[in-house]
Amino acid sequence: MLAYIIRRVFQSIIVLLVVGLVAFSMFTFVGDPIDNMLGQERTQADIDRLRTQLGLDRPFIVQYWKFLENAVQGNFGISYRQGRPVSAIIAERAPATLELALVSGLFAMILGIGLGVFTAIRKNGIASNLIMTLSLVGVSLPTFLIGILLIYVFSVELDLLPSFGRGETVMIGNWSTGFLTKSGLTALILPAITLGLYQMTLIMRLVRSEMLEVLRQDYIRFARARGLRERAVNFRHALKNTLVPVITVTGLQLGSIIAFAIITETVFQWPGVGLLFINAIQFVDIPVMAAYLMLISVMFVAINLVVDLLYFAIDPRLRIDGRHA
Repeated sequence: MLAYIIRRVFQSIIVLLVVGLVAFSMFTFVGDPIDNMLGQERTQADIDRLRTQLGLDRPFIVQYWKFLENAVQGNFGISYRQGRPVSAIIAERAPATLELALVSGLFAMILGIGLGVFTAIRKNGIASNLIMTLSLVGVSLPTFLIGILLIYVFSVELDLLPSFGRGETVMIGNWSTGFLTKSGLTALILPAITLGLYQMTLIMRLVRSEMLEVLRQDYIRFARARGLRERAVNFRHALKNTLVPVITVTGLQLGSIIAFAIITETVFQWPGVGLLFINAIQFVDIPVMAAYLMLISVMFVAINLVVDLLYFAIDPRLRIDGRHA
């Protein structure tokens, strides 16, 4: 087990370094931040001075190594646009994105697993077929279009829910939350559904497929032959074994919720790190872009590592194969 953990951690570090290098190199083609930071009456001396001050006159590999050194210490530099530490800006925006991701993740997992089990147990029922048909909407339609449709129906036509913003928030220490206000909770509904709908349908269809496969196994037939109640067979035996392969996909999908919150935050003008990243691209704010992508990479790698370790702990076949390898 220890050797497996060490190997996976080492692989994760390599992945982070490669992703950081690729992301940082891409920013050199986005544009020159000097153009946005200095006015029309700038001189060449002003340009050279600012370029030296920002470290843009150094070789690329030196800039990247300096970025890594500072990132390990939690220092992502100064925003070219706002002139403030990037870590402070992200800390201000992170609560909005994390709360949105939390609600979306719970929505995707609870409904996805629940509907997946229901449609598997009653695979020939009318309700099951209707749910599977409607699930195609969540898989087929792009996220931004789902968001626009929800805004049109619930905000424009029915005037039930807000169409943009985070609503009223309160501070708990350094954390701003919308969970404690009515407007904050209502503002969460539409973006959370928009962000979690795609993941929910994927989890539901995966659970259904795995559940149907498990229900055909011999040990399920044996459990029924023993006279166990159908509820015990479905939830104590079938569901437990269904969730083993679902863990991997579910973990990665929950990680993608934060990564792909960019589109949802843009549609609903949600003041999170995704919207911050979009604005950073427009102003060629390289420190903000680099910090965002590095944090997303760390999150994905960390979730993938945790999922692998859980999978290793749950599935005894992996432990047996690891000892014989």
